[in-house]
Amino acid sequence: MAVGLATLYSATGGNLTRVTNQAVNMVAALVIMWLVANIPLQHMMRLALPIYVVGLILLICVALFGEINNGARRWLDLGVTRIQPSELMKIAVPLMMAWYFDKHETTLRARDYVVASMLLFLPAALILRQPDLGTTLLIISSGFYVLFLAGLSWRIMIGLVIAGAGSLPLLWSMMHGYQKQRVMTLFDPAQDALGAGYHTIQSSIAIGSGGIIGKGWQNGTQTHLDFLPEKSTDFIFAVFSEEFGIVGNSLLLILYLVIIGRGMVIAANASTQFTRLIAGSITLTFFTYIFVNIGMVVGILPVVGVPLPLISYGGTSMVTMLLGFGILMSIQMHPKLVKT
Repeated sequence: MAVGLATLYSATGGNLTRVTNQAVNMVAALVIMWLVANIPLQHMMRLALPIYVVGLILLICVALFGEINNGARRWLDLGVTRIQPSELMKIAVPLMMAWYFDKHETTLRARDYVVASMLLFLPAALILRQPDLGTTLLIISSGFYVLFLAGLSWRIMIGLVIAGAGSLPLLWSMMHGYQKQRVMTLFDPAQDALGAGYHTIQSSIAIGSGGIIGKGWQNGTQTHLDFLPEKSTDFIFAVFSEEFGIVGNSLLLILYLVIIGRGMVIAANASTQFTRLIAGSITLTFFTYIFVNIGMVVGILPVVGVPLPLISYGGTSMVTMLLGFGILMSIQMHPKLVKT
């Protein structure tokens, strides 16, 4: 998070207001993390179903009454504030699925995996309709990790991959025009260098120009000459790469690996099915955030609007991420309570 604030300061050209706002977001997220860490998981299990149902109701309200911004209907105005219910589902979906598998742990059958899949794809379909492809992919990933850790057969997973590949033409026909353009740009950014391919081309130049040790903090030319778009949010990794080079990237990835490793250790040592599934899903979803964002910035994945965890500017994603960390801490801190 400290690295994130330093990078944000450079990306915004020393905009203290924006850096201060992000620091406030971090403090609020840390408070939420601490509160959640002190809640025994029995209480969280009881909340899994209500949180999921409330999240679904909010998603339906978004579909009916949500605000439209840039052609997308993602926000719900509550009068006092605006909320994005899809962010809540990043935690609610794996929580609900882990609760369901825990309840049926001794009698798991194929139909239970079907029911769990329905619990996953119902909110995913509502979010995809907004449209919000990035959040949809993250929620599907978090749910898939629960299915995988719950013992989903490799044969079924291979079958799903084959079925998914076979359904690509149908999915392509259902995609919006801008989403199709993003996929096509992945293969040849130069076909629309000043339009859809601009982000990928400029981020690649920034990363490449960083070299081994980078150009130095606040000395990135792509960043400070305003060639790099979305430099404080989705493409902040390009800012970091240009200024700190391969050495800086390696240190950042090591920090991420330490967090991921610690999360997997907590999952491996969890004392119940519920805690093992939710800990594994949260940790692997954190990995997915990192992989998708960096893959998007370096040009091996389509641009889908996924922030870089703990680094990108934004309060909602920061709160969601640290809420998940709070759950991991609770699993580690209350093993006996959970077990009994």
